[in-house]
Amino acid sequence: MPTYSDSQRSLIVFLTCCVAAIGGFLFGFDSGVINGTVDGLQSSFNSDSVGTGFNVASMLLGCAVGAFFAGGLADKYGRRTLLLVAAIFFIVSAWGSGVAGGSLEFVIYRILGGLAVGAASVMAPAYISEIAPAHLRGRLATIQQVAIISGLFFSFLNNYLLANVAGGSTSELWFGFTAWRWMFWMELIPATIFLVALLFIPESPRYLVSARRDDRAEHVLHMIYNESDAKERLAQIRDSLSEQRKPRFSDLINPKTGKVINLVWVGIGLAVFQQLVGINVVFYYGAVLWQAVGFSEGDALLINVISGAVSIAACFGAIALIDRIGRKPLLWGGSVGMAITLAILVYAFSTAEMVDGSLKLSDSNGVLALIAANAYVFFFNSSWGPVMWVMLGEMFPNQVRGSGLAVAGLFQWVSNFAITMTFPIMLASIGLTGAYSFYAICAVISIFFVIKFVRETKGRELEDMAYA
Repeated sequence: MPTYSDSQRSLIVFLTCCVAAIGGFLFGFDSGVINGTVDGLQSSFNSDSVGTGFNVASMLLGCAVGAFFAGGLADKYGRRTLLLVAAIFFIVSAWGSGVAGGSLEFVIYRILGGLAVGAASVMAPAYISEIAPAHLRGRLATIQQVAIISGLFFSFLNNYLLANVAGGSTSELWFGFTAWRWMFWMELIPATIFLVALLFIPESPRYLVSARRDDRAEHVLHMIYNESDAKERLAQIRDSLSEQRKPRFSDLINPKTGKVINLVWVGIGLAVFQQLVGINVVFYYGAVLWQAVGFSEGDALLINVISGAVSIAACFGAIALIDRIGRKPLLWGGSVGMAITLAILVYAFSTAEMVDGSLKLSDSNGVLALIAANAYVFFFNSSWGPVMWVMLGEMFPNQVRGSGLAVAGLFQWVSNFAITMTFPIMLASIGLTGAYSFYAICAVISIFFVIKFVRETKGRELEDMAYA
């Protein structure tokens, strides 16, 4: 068995986690690219506000299904195998979304992409948490969120540049195709890189032990730990799995009380609150949102690019702090920041006036709204954005990790779908002030949820996670 120096092992772990995190990049790109295509979808498919909402949100139906089944399938076939399948789905979806000639065809391809996003959303952080040593796990798992936000940023930049070159998202760009179609096709580049790179990384050692491939698991562990630590880690994984039967959803039920174990409810709460604060309204409808208060399409797309850059900076802040101060302080601190900045947005939007049939903010309140919106994005991406995924990847004991991730992931994506689907309807009925008031209230509630129910996981080995 080959030997590795400490620097080689660190490099192997880092590069392996980076490859897995490309799934997060595609998660972000696939989620954010829709932002700049809304006008194109409306004009090409003649959709109303409800139809537009469904075209945008349709991917999230696939996300819910992909997240729900990914855990069980990964327990059976392996984490890397599921990521390879997701990469293929990303490629098919990116191509198909751009060639779609109608809403039904578009929705089918977006749902396929959603299956990939849902699987990657739970498998990439789970894989990273099972590869990374405990003292590095928080920072390495946060790479996933950096990748997600980087994907969002590059999708916003992609949308802005293509629309700028073409003269608008609905204008013709290259080879007779409109710009909004090219926005989807650009995803083919990172999706293909992801597929090829996955062929060069190892399978999770925990999966290999559960599949009774101990020799291979030991080889992978030697790539991560020195010889004595690798043998110790292998023994710990064996012990944690030796008396456990095949994972199943019934494991989530406490046999003594007949009720769902508390940890599952905490996971569901984390997943749902991450969406109820409204972050994906900014990511999916940023262009629509800013045009609704008087900004041009070009300015709105540029604001998205700025928000994406702010998000990346915030993620690096989370990386610096997550293994120092822990997960829980970042969560409740982020909730406080989001509650305050959302309240400021509510005030700014409440001052908008009708000018020539459309809403318009005053110059001062327009600046206030921009600052508050980017501060809100910063607080989210330095806390709930990365930390929720880190927590879900590490908080469940081995026996219920796949099932727990599946259930939490399902609720996360269903909540995402509900928020995304209802925003155009809320915008047309109660307006931006009403919509953002709801998100602000949810941010306040999330503060108390974290303080009362969330337990710290910093520095604990995955084999030490308990059911309580």
